[in-house]
Formats: sequence, C-alpha cells, structure tokens
Amino acid sequence: MKPSPHHTGIATLEDLLQSRARSSPCQRLLFYAPGNPSTPTDISYAHLLALATSNSRAVRALPSFREQKPILLHLDNHQDTILWFWSVRMARGLPVLSTPFSNAPGYRKKHIKGLSNLLESPICITRTGNVSLFDGVDHDLEIVTVELLEEGSRKGHKEDGLDRNGLPRAQGDPNSLAMLMLTSGSTGNAKAVCLTHSMVLASVAGKSGACVLPPGRPFLNWIGLDHVGALIEIHIHALWENVDQVHVGTADVVSSPFLFLDLLSRHRVSRSFAPNFFLASLVSASKRQPEQNTKQWNLSSLAFLVSGGEANDMQTCVEASALLERYGAPRNVIAPGFGMTETCAGCIYSTSCPDYDLERGYPVASLGTCIRGMEMRVQVSWGSGPESDRQRRNALPNEPGDLEVRGTMVFGSYYRNPAATEQAFTEDGWFRTGDRALLDSDGRLCLVGRVKELVNINGVKTPIADIQLLLEQAVQGKEVVSRLFVFPSNNAHTEQVTVAYVPAKIEWEAEDVAIRMAEVDRSLTEACLLATASRPLIFALTPESMQLLPTTTLGKISRAKMRSLFERDLFAVDVARHRDLVNGVNRKGTPRNSKLTDVEAGILQDFTRERRGNLESGCDLDTPVWELGFTSMDLIRLKHALDKRFTVSLPVIAIMKNPTARALAAVVEDALQQNKKPQPIPTPLTNPATSLPNYDPVIIFRPPPANPPSPENQAPTPLWLIHPGVGEVLVFIPLVHHLSLSSPRRPIYALRAPGFEPPNPHHEPSPPQLFTSITQAVTFYASAIKRHQPRGPYCLAGYSYGSMFAFEMAKLLQKAGDSVKFLGVLNLPPRIKERMRYLNWNRCLINLAYFLGLVAGEEETEELDRMLAREGDKGRALRVVLDVADGGRLAELGLGGGDLARWADVAYGLQSIAVDYEPEAGEIDGGMDVFYAVPLRAVAETREVWLRDHLMGWREFVCLREGVGGGGGVRFHGVGGAHYTMIGPEFVEGFAEVFVRAMRERGV
Repeated sequence: MKPSPHHTGIATLEDLLQSRARSSPCQRLLFYAPGNPSTPTDISYAHLLALATSNSRAVRALPSFREQKPILLHLDNHQDTILWFWSVRMARGLPVLSTPFSNAPGYRKKHIKGLSNLLESPICITRTGNVSLFDGVDHDLEIVTVELLEEGSRKGHKEDGLDRNGLPRAQGDPNSLAMLMLTSGSTGNAKAVCLTHSMVLASVAGKSGACVLPPGRPFLNWIGLDHVGALIEIHIHALWENVDQVHVGTADVVSSPFLFLDLLSRHRVSRSFAPNFFLASLVSASKRQPEQNTKQWNLSSLAFLVSGGEANDMQTCVEASALLERYGAPRNVIAPGFGMTETCAGCIYSTSCPDYDLERGYPVASLGTCIRGMEMRVQVSWGSGPESDRQRRNALPNEPGDLEVRGTMVFGSYYRNPAATEQAFTEDGWFRTGDRALLDSDGRLCLVGRVKELVNINGVKTPIADIQLLLEQAVQGKEVVSRLFVFPSNNAHTEQVTVAYVPAKIEWEAEDVAIRMAEVDRSLTEACLLATASRPLIFALTPESMQLLPTTTLGKISRAKMRSLFERDLFAVDVARHRDLVNGVNRKGTPRNSKLTDVEAGILQDFTRERRGNLESGCDLDTPVWELGFTSMDLIRLKHALDKRFTVSLPVIAIMKNPTARALAAVVEDALQQNKKPQPIPTPLTNPATSLPNYDPVIIFRPPPANPPSPENQAPTPLWLIHPGVGEVLVFIPLVHHLSLSSPRRPIYALRAPGFEPPNPHHEPSPPQLFTSITQAVTFYASAIKRHQPRGPYCLAGYSYGSMFAFEMAKLLQKAGDSVKFLGVLNLPPRIKERMRYLNWNRCLINLAYFLGLVAGEEETEELDRMLAREGDKGRALRVVLDVADGGRLAELGLGGGDLARWADVAYGLQSIAVDYEPEAGEIDGGMDVFYAVPLRAVAETREVWLRDHLMGWREFVCLREGVGGGGGVRFHGVGGAHYTMIGPEFVEGFAEVFVRAMRERGV
C-alpha cells in the first residue's frame, strides 16, 4: 500500500510534528484542566512545535544533557506531559514517561531508586509541587523543575551547530530510539521498553488501517500519557491522521461517566478508548440515572472505541453497544483489542463485536485479527527441562497455548536489561507476550489467561507475588495463620484479590477463634487496600478443604488451580463459614449470634440496594456505610428507604451516628417499640461555656481500632474535619471514602454545627439552638475533641468557614500544651468579617440553595441575589427560592420549605458570630496547609487573584514553635473544582491525593 500524500517524507516523530505544524488549516490539541471539564485550553500543532522548540534550547543548555540519553518526565497533567515530551524530542534527548508513584512509601522509594539506577542518574523534569515526592529516597536523579526550564526558555539559549529552528542539523535516524516506555514500577522493578521512530510510525500506520474513520474528526484521550494507549494510540495517532485531539483527566471521567458521552458528543469524536470496567460503569450509570438518558447526545461520528487492558464480558459489551447505538454510534463501535507497551499499544482488534461473539456463545469478547505489519501465533510446548529443550508446535484452531507476536511495531529490547530481553524472545525471533490464548476457527484471537500471574482490577495489573508478600508481612506474628495463598478471581466486571489461609492448630469450637479471625481479616484487608485500593475476599480453609489444595511434590500451590477450584465453588462452605464467624464479632470483639433479626436483615437489604452490590463482597452487620462507598446522596436515599420499610422517620443524623446495620437496627427497634420518631443517642457535654442540651457535635466516620494497638503497630493520628458555613458534614462523605483507601486504619471524625437536632414532636416548633460566639463554639468543639482523643498530636481540617474554627482550635489546643501536627484550610482566607457582614439571612438561604444543588449555577445565584439582596420578609425570600429550585432535587433531599428555612437559620447563625472576627497570630507546630480552588465570583475574579490577594494572607498569622520540627510555615496546594465542588464527587479523588500527600509531608 502506498503512503498517502500527507504521510510522505515522514521518517521520525519530529518529521511528523513539523509536517502537521505546516499543514493548513493547522489542527489543534484541546486540554481540559483537571477538575474543569467545561473550558479547554486550545493549542495548535504549530504552537506546540514552537513551544517545544523554544523549550528544547533550555533542555540542551543543561550541563548534564547528552543527546539520546534518557530524561525522565514525572508530570501529572496531559498538557505538561505532551509539551515536555516534544521539548525533549526536539532537543534530541530520549524521553521516558514516568508512571504514577505508589502511595506506599516503601514501594515509591524502591521504584525511584530503581529508575535512578536503570536510567543511570538521568535528568528528571517535574513540577515544583512534585519535588517533595523524591525526598527521603536514595537516588541520583538530577531534578530539574519545569518552572526553571521555562525561565531558561524565556532567556533564550544559543548553540553552534543548530539549524534556523534551533535544532541539531543532523538528520534523525528512523531506527534510533524515540522514547522509553516503562512497563511497570508501582509495585515492582520497572523495565524500560525501547521504541524507535520506525516502530511507532509503523504502529500508527497499522492502526489507521484497522477502521475507516470519518475524515477530520478528533480523537479523545482520558488516561495517563505514561500509558502507550494514550501516548501512541491517541496522541501520536491523531498527529498521524492530522486531526484534532482532546485530552481530559482520568479522575474527571471515571467519577462522572456521562462526561465521557458529553465530550464524545461535544467534539464529534471519532476514536477513543474505554476499558471493560468503565463500559460497565457507564451502563450502570445509565440504569441508575435514567433521567440522563433523555439527553440528546450525538455519537454519529464515533467509529472506533477501543477496549483493552482486561477481558470484555459479553453482557457489558451488549449493553454498552446498545447504549452507544441509541445515540448514533454504529452497533460494532466497541473494538476489543490486544496490545502491550512492547507492541506500541493496540496491534490486534475486533471490528465485529458484539454480534460475532454472541453467535458463537463466547462469554468474553474475542480480540479479532492483526493490523498491517503484525503477525501472531499460538504455540504449544511439551517436554521437561529448560525452555530450549522443549518441543514446540503451532496450536490447532481452538487449542490453548502461548501467544507470541512479531512485526514492525514490536520492540527489540529492554533498556540495559539483556537478560530480560533474551527471555522475552523465542529463538526464531517471536515476542513472548506472557498470555495464554487460542485462535478460533476463523483465526480470531481469544485470550484465556496469563503466563505471568497478575491480578487485573479495573484495568490496573498488579503482580500477585507482590501482593502476597505484603499480606504475609501483615499477618506476621499472628498465631492464627499458618500459611496463606493469594490468587485472582472474577468479581462482577473485573477481578478481585482472593486470599485463602491455613489456620494454625485452630479448634473450631474455641471461644476466641472468631475474634482472632476477625483481627486477621482486618489486617489482610488493610494491607490489600494499601497495595491495590480494593477489598479482598478472605477465607480460612477447613481441614476438609485442605485435602483439595493443588500441591506439587515441592510443596508449591498452583494459583491457577486454586482459582479454578474457587470458581467451581469447591471452597463455598469455607467462605460461608468464615463469613459467619467474622460477621459474628462486633466492634468490641464479642462473638454474637449470626442469625439476623428482621430489622437487621431489612437494613442490610437497603444497604445492599443503595450500593448496588451483594452481601458476599464485604457488607455485614458491622460494616460502616462509609466503607461501602456511600455518597451523601446515597445516605439520603437510604434514609427514605428505611423510612418506607419501617414506617418511621429517621433523621440523617441518626444514620451518621449509627453507621452500621447493627447499631442502626437498635435505633429503629427502639423507635418501633416506643412508637415515636427515633432520636440520635445524645451524649451531652457538661461544658460551662455552653447551654446546648442534647447536642453532640461529633460524627464518627471511621472509629479507632477496636483493640489497643501494639507499640510497633500504632494507628495513624486521627483526622478531625470541621463543617463549612452551612453547618452540615454530609459534604465530607466522598472525601472520607477516598481518605480511607489510602489509610484504612486512620480514625476520622467530623464536627457538625448545632441546630440540626430533630424538634420535639410534642412541643411547638422553636428556633434552633445556636452558638452565640466564636469563643463558645471553639471551646465547645475543643472539649468534644478531647473526649474522643484526650492527647495529641492533633490533625484538624476545616472546609471554608470551618477553617476559621480549625485555626482557632489549633491555637487553643497548643496553648493547653498539646501539639497540632496538621492544620488544613480548605479555600478560606484569614480575613472574613467583610464577607460575613455581606451575608444576611436571604443571602445565606441563596448560598445554601447553591450548595445543595437546588439552583443551576452562579448566574442563577447572582440573579436571586439581585432580587433578594436586602434584608426583608423571610417568607417571601423562601418562596422565591422554592419557586426556582429544582423540585426533583428537593424531593431527593427530602426537604420542605420549613426544613430549608431552619437550615438557613443555622447558616445565618454561624455567619453572624463572625461579623467582627479578627484573626490573631498563633503557634502551630505543623504549620498550615491551604488547599485552594476556583473561588466564588463574588470574592475574586480568578484562582490566581484569590491566592495572591486573599489566601496568602495566612502567612501573617501562622508561627512555628521554636525548635519543633516536622512542619514549616504555610504551604499552598492548588486543587480541582470550585469552592462548592472541590471535594464533591467529580473532584474528590484528585483532592484526596493532594490532601494525603500534604499530610504525609507533615509527618502524619
């Protein structure tokens, strides 16, 4: 096939970019900043070339720069990554795109040190905000910040031997290295795949022939560019096709699946990527939110939606295909495929899914045939001894064997790793993919497993051996476990970590067996959450089942056979017995009868329905709703479900204070017996500074460990979250869930304002009881904290208005001799009295309506403000707001006019006590961390102005105690979203990452 005219003369990646920069009209890249999927930054290919060329001079001016030597790029957004990838390429350096670092400090340090050794102490380009990630690691990386290079680029550098564009005059070699791509490294030693210009260009040329795309339509990417599926499959491929390309953050799309459809429709995208787990979440969202299906998405341009990285189950394929077809996409738009870093991403695709697979009754989708320039074969080997001594032949149709490939886009070596390279290729030059596969009677590829044992959770592959090592360390010293086995098994749309263990001399009738097994369960779960961010399925093997273990003569256990036995339900009795024993232990470690009461059973059913799961995957009587991933909306829906089931009226606060099925059942049963509305169990504080009976501000999101920790296994410092200006703490629920993934054992509490206590049904309605001064509130809150955590160090974080309380409490606690090691401020400046004076009751009502999503946005809020700015009739203001409020949202929240007015009273009461607030400087051991987002338009025009003119003022008020380490002044962290959405579902994942990193940097 002859190359098309617009591919003529392209031998290197630099040729490709320069050619596209000269084309007319010039195509462009659209970058959506993390947390802002509405307004993209537009950069043409010509402008990208100009920026990269300018930056390349600064790169070449670095003293240690050498042509074709690796330069590590550790950048956390698409725009930076693409720009500096090309900047290094235009400098004739060798870009290496860093994978995200592990949250586990040990793995992170090991990974960074491994990269330093592998790449021979390379230059590492990163943002200033990421430099701290390299602290405490023994490495020889030369860290260079983007900010420093940008400054050098503005100054300009001249060098002899450059052409008129400032580039080396020597012509690029198509067979020279274009990049190194890392295969892994989050939990093991990374290998770097050597990819040449010719390999990458052959790859995109082959991909172009796999499907006819509508001309001129853009590509969409939402995964990290350290993955070949983003860098080559989308970015470089779009350049090859000379079309626009759209990049949006992973967290934005995963947290809001309908955003994916919005972007496909908005930009008339022709090609993108969606693994099976995301297709499943898209289908689930369409069922969960049927009202969204009335949107008029236009997917008529979408021709090729690649789905890879994990097996595609046919039910998901059928439902997702139908969903996309409904909005104009062809029925076969989903293209399950196969690709690896070593093959420059996708090289085998199916273009007839789902019909081909349905006709043959396949449970998972087949992967099709090779693109131009690629070959595949399945080999069967037999015999014993070394690989070289074994006999081999091509498999017959439908006969499983080892998948091997070769072609113009297959890599040639691993960088500085000849041993791994030798092992990767057969004697006749085929690459061993490590997959087990078969070719069906039509020659189409079907995968059946992996040679190397991995668990694949939502497309993230982790070596089982690494997980096993971590879990073994977690149960060291526990007498209950003699030996454990870790293997993957199927779970809904992805895989799960499954752990079976051999108990050590357990008498099943022993009284303390259940307590010890529950302790093991918690330890294994916490370790697995740290390694994989997923909950494992755990069970102890009974003596009867131990006879089934697939043990070799050397005592080894086959994980593949364990998986087969498990999925054939041969361990079903063990799983059920283990679950009954562990679930029969309450939080205090007391065995309980595993038989459920009717109330407990009903509550568990509603828990399960709201989280759309099943009881076997981690939901039991003592599982808090926070661990099940409940959002604030889920909690409100749960309240309505329980009200309907039991004909009671549960306040949301009752669920928050009793977040397990066991505790909540006691509240419901008490209410049913007394035939009255249930009240939260009061814990009044005897504090002379207050007279608020029956009010306890503390909400326990995650309780402390049930058993006292040993000196070598201390629980992390508790985190205290303080309510925003609306007084409620429901807004923290998504954040608590994500924080719990990174630190499963950290206790998390929140402080809720007074005024939300249910009114006494036997008395006339009365105004809510509120604080009368900041001093009263701070003293009350500090007293409440002391009741649950008598001694420091303390970690405090306030959201918006709550940041003021956090700051004042930190000073109060330290004056009393305690240490505050972490003080988080979420988007609040130190000086707030002018804003507080501006907020009359009407404006508090308007802000509350905006906060609750009752009005559409800031424009509608500003219009309401113009109508109701003056203090006046509260009844009229309430009627105006209710007239424009989203009725469906009001119903979902279960709010009536009286409820909304009472809530506005609480918010106004909080604002009123701060109208004369003047901050005073105080000592904070750990300094302060300020997390800032897009401000309200009423307070600042841009985020930059907000930071410079308002938030920077905190530097005047935070002092460090002399001689105390672990902190340092005030640190500022930009996060996604806006004032009311920064910790909402769309942005919370990114926020949690920044927040956890800040806590770790403060030593907590």
